[in-house]
Amino acid sequence: MVSIEKKLSLATDKNLFPVIDKVLNERRLSFEDGINLFKTHDLNTLGLLANFVTQKKNGNYAYFVINRQINPTNVCSLDCKFCAFATIDKNDPKAYELSTDEILKKVRYAVENGASEVHIVGGLHPDWSFEDYINIVKQIRHYFPTVHIKAFTAVEIDYLSRISGLSYEEVFLRLKEVGLDSIPGGGAEIFSPRARRVIAPEKIGWKKYLQIHKIAHRLGIFSTATMLYGHIETVEERVDHILKIREAQDETGGFTCFIPLAYQPENNELGIQEHTSGIDDLKTIAVSRLLLDNLPHIKAYWVMIGEKVAQIALNFGADDIDGTIMEEKIAHFAGAKSPTAQQKEKLVRLIKEAGKIPVERDTLYNPIKIYDEQPV
Repeated sequence: MVSIEKKLSLATDKNLFPVIDKVLNERRLSFEDGINLFKTHDLNTLGLLANFVTQKKNGNYAYFVINRQINPTNVCSLDCKFCAFATIDKNDPKAYELSTDEILKKVRYAVENGASEVHIVGGLHPDWSFEDYINIVKQIRHYFPTVHIKAFTAVEIDYLSRISGLSYEEVFLRLKEVGLDSIPGGGAEIFSPRARRVIAPEKIGWKKYLQIHKIAHRLGIFSTATMLYGHIETVEERVDHILKIREAQDETGGFTCFIPLAYQPENNELGIQEHTSGIDDLKTIAVSRLLLDNLPHIKAYWVMIGEKVAQIALNFGADDIDGTIMEEKIAHFAGAKSPTAQQKEKLVRLIKEAGKIPVERDTLYNPIKIYDEQPV
């Protein structure tokens, strides 16, 4: 068997030589290293490095979860320029609001089909009270006591704080009391103030985003972290974003996974016509894996990058492919070309075809079932 050192000796980009040395000797990469990784055309070496780190952390396992995403409403008081999902006008023909009973029906379907997690994110509805949001979690927990409730991004937590007059900590304690288990990482977009002024001028900035996640972590509420890429941001801004996540993780250790989210260009106001390329998707996942030495998992979110690129990404630093989803609206309103749901059997096959061992997991990456140890 050819050693990793031998394979990496074939690198064609001299700017990667210092990075290779650091990775093999388990030394932390710098901002400049991140820039060089993004700018390299030596994809073979980039993939080898990222996969090497992934295998040291998680062996040959690749994870998925049986879950359902539920978006309670797309009526939102924010007007983010990149968003094709939300509407500020509740009389808009595409506007909708789910009742508590409708949400519970979706959860029931998910649980009956083996889901261990419900993932709840939606608009900041101007007419919904703090108690309306609390009641969503409370009712799910009452009727489905074993399902993991991952709900409300940092943006939603900030909104709940403002409409309730409670501190972030008090909001979390109320939510935790009625059944909240963890929070998703959405709403990070890109941390760059320059880019945020264009794509999401009304949304909370990176300092509040990280503050809210740190408070959650201190209260025993784990979370994921995200980055939206492929719009107007620069490579430098991507690296800065990733390193800010790394710094926060050094402090709390509460992020379970990092999820690069590919920008979907349709039906919004930014005027960008192209989807991200497969090369950019793979680079972003690989660089994330190499820079985020303190995060256990990197996700290839098949909903946004498609099944085929997600498969390849499992050899470019990703060790998670997300889950069954069952219903996804946010990315598909913006033109995502992936299916709106995946069956468990297909996820298992996709992972095996990538040469990895499928592991059905819960939200916190505890294994539920390890499939055939032999990839196809």
